[in-house]
Amino acid sequence: MYRDETKVIKIGNKVIGGGNPILIQSMTNTKTEDVEATVAQIKELEAAGCDIIRCAVPTMEAALALKDIKKQISIPLVADIHFDYRLALAAIESGVDKIRINPGNIGSEVKVRAVVEAAKERNIPIRVGVNSGSLEKPLVEKYGGVTAEGIVESALDKVKFIEDMGYDNLVISIKSSNVLMAVKAHELIATKTKYPLHVGITESGTITSGNIKSSIGLGIILNQGIGDTIRVSLTGNPVEEVKTAKIILRTLGLRKAGVEVVSCPTCGRTEIDLIGLANKVETMVQKYDLDIKVAVMGCVVNGPGEAKEADIGVAGGKGVGMLIKKGKVVKTLPEDQLLATLEEELKNWGKN
Repeated sequence: MYRDETKVIKIGNKVIGGGNPILIQSMTNTKTEDVEATVAQIKELEAAGCDIIRCAVPTMEAALALKDIKKQISIPLVADIHFDYRLALAAIESGVDKIRINPGNIGSEVKVRAVVEAAKERNIPIRVGVNSGSLEKPLVEKYGGVTAEGIVESALDKVKFIEDMGYDNLVISIKSSNVLMAVKAHELIATKTKYPLHVGITESGTITSGNIKSSIGLGIILNQGIGDTIRVSLTGNPVEEVKTAKIILRTLGLRKAGVEVVSCPTCGRTEIDLIGLANKVETMVQKYDLDIKVAVMGCVVNGPGEAKEADIGVAGGKGVGMLIKKGKVVKTLPEDQLLATLEEELKNWGKN
């Protein structure tokens, strides 16, 4: 697979490429200048399973704030830079673990070289990012519009630009809001380079549409062995990005850790608040680092059978419910005790 052969890159205390586990990245939506709020959000994201965090750096104040932010977090910190090379230099000086730039909007070769030399001095990786929305006019004209081929050529041109400056500690990111274009671009670039790839569907939308588009696009790309880090870009709380990324990786068999929740669709036999219970269970299990499957079933008719592939589960009836292990009913209890009983089982999982 492509990801087994990519260049190994160190980002702070994490390593990507060369077949290392795919890492989840997210981006803060606080004002980076607000150190307290930004640190609080990063810690929340880390608790949800975020491996690498990126912060926007639109001002010099934000670039300087990164130093204080870095001191208070334990996951790698990436600075997202556009237009002003001085912000990149200040972010590097503040001790970030990686910077994200688009050399095309940084400016002259002299400015890009200054950033590259600063990164080289500290041996921190540069993520070279190209989005379909920022594709250069000559490439749009060459390919008759914005295309996967144009995105790939743009990215590789920028990579060569930096390589010619004597630096190859690089990660590539090529993104499009068009799912099929993004898929094709990743399939193409995987045949042309061995740099690790950061994968995502950019501007994918709100929680509902963004989750669907990201799951389809990332699912196709990752299942082909392409991708070393991922971000699910959503218009909303970035914690939701991390939750979705974890589910995508787990569904594809690329990450085992974490409790998987399965639940049945509601039907006319449902006599409990299945939707409410399933949502509560999904929230509750986030704090348990267990590699198990939990089932939440809506009726006692099919509950045990449908939950037999799960390690543990609950099924509801009219005012009562069942605790199920490996498809066998082990306890009958009042409906309002289902959630607490399930959590008690998870707290003591593996102790009995």
